[in-house]
Amino acid sequence: MSLGAAEEESGAEVHVPADIDWEKLDKSKFFLLGAALFSGVSATLYPIVVLKTRLQVAQSQASCIKSAFSVIRVEGFRALYRGFGTSLMGTIPARALYMAALEVTKSNVGTATLSFGLAEPTAATIANAAAGLSAAMAAQLVWTPVDVVSQRLMVQGGSSSSPQYINGIDAFRKILRTDGLRGFYRGFGISILTYAPSNAVWWGSYSVAQRLLWGGVGYYLCKKDDNDERSGNAANELRPDSKTVMAVQGVSAAMAGGMCALITMPLDTIKTRLQVLDGDENGRRGPTVMQTLRNLVKEGGWMACYRGLGPRWASMSVSATTMIITYEFLKRLSTKNQEVLT
Repeated sequence: MSLGAAEEESGAEVHVPADIDWEKLDKSKFFLLGAALFSGVSATLYPIVVLKTRLQVAQSQASCIKSAFSVIRVEGFRALYRGFGTSLMGTIPARALYMAALEVTKSNVGTATLSFGLAEPTAATIANAAAGLSAAMAAQLVWTPVDVVSQRLMVQGGSSSSPQYINGIDAFRKILRTDGLRGFYRGFGISILTYAPSNAVWWGSYSVAQRLLWGGVGYYLCKKDDNDERSGNAANELRPDSKTVMAVQGVSAAMAGGMCALITMPLDTIKTRLQVLDGDENGRRGPTVMQTLRNLVKEGGWMACYRGLGPRWASMSVSATTMIITYEFLKRLSTKNQEVLT
């Protein structure tokens, strides 16, 4: 489906490049280039994720900057990339599942909603929300076990009670010995509750935010660029350049990412603690969701559920902006017919 167009009171219309449906993509190129591009994005943002995770499992409140300097001073800069190898190995298949589910769902739901007679903006929002929901659920099948292992590695050195793992393989063996296979899916339910709705909200919000921006800032940017070229019908057909398109997509993504970070922060904090804590040697399970919540409130009141909000807000906003620009760029690189770019 097309991203649509925004209209100004005078009737002028901003024509943005058409969205690229699943059927128009070269699948091999899409997944190979996607693995490379998103691995680079993950490497850039990983230190923020480490800091967020450490703040969430800390017993007391601390600032992000102070924590970062403390980690570097005590453990060295490499500590900010602890567990990255394990995370990267899981990111590639998880991203592949995510992108496939996202595009297939968006295409099918978009077509179905339009056939019901819904307006294109409404159909696009519904399709994006449904796509985000299904993509998150599919990705968590792979991502939750990887998250459990990588987060255990992230917090090593940050707490005296944390077990010591040599690497991801050693962590995998010890978790398997202590908790069994179910240990790798600790927090799976709350991960779904955290990521599935937030992805639905994010993609739906992203679609709405784009339309709002194209109706305002995007229109005036295009109008300014076209002042010297408009004549006849051209005055009603403003075509943004690639920089304007990327700017609107990036700002829309940041807005959606920041809002999702704020809404889902308590669930993410509980999920992180569930995944980091071990069961005991007798095979008993670790704390439940409610026990974890009670412990957090006891430590620092309800605001303890928002520890690490700064890094998570920054991570989700920057990640969302980087991801969507990378993702849209990837789709355009992977089209079967380059004419769809115009």
